[in-house]
Amino acid sequence: MKQKGATRQKQRYRITHVDQLQEAARALLESYPGSKIFAFYGPMGVGKTTIIKAICLQLGVSDLVSSPSFPIVNHYISDQGDPVYHFDFYRISKQEEVYDLGYEDYFYSGNYCLIEWPEKVESLLPEDTVVVDMQMDGEGRIISF
Repeated sequence: MKQKGATRQKQRYRITHVDQLQEAARALLESYPGSKIFAFYGPMGVGKTTIIKAICLQLGVSDLVSSPSFPIVNHYISDQGDPVYHFDFYRISKQEEVYDLGYEDYFYSGNYCLIEWPEKVESLLPEDTVVVDMQMDGEGRIISF
């Protein structure tokens, strides 16, 4: 599935230092100004939570951003007072767990939803979900969107 969002030229960022994450986060948000759902694909340890921290900073979130592995979703508030939702579906074993979470209330809220391990819930993702691919590249990372 993984082909959500509008078809367009992919942008690629090679990240070799954490300082470069803010540029990539800013470019991602600017490239999809009306989009609110972002799905982050990549292997364990590639830095999905780290780029999400950078995106949250760009959105004006001052809360501590951390992986929501156990609660499944973390709620943050931007400096504008808008909620930002951060999902980690790694531990999901059945889609019923996502139904019980009330995913539709989040995904269709009009607020930012930043999703780790979206492959676990692909059939539930809205059609306009922006796909962000992350891969290891030696000591760095490649972020494509």
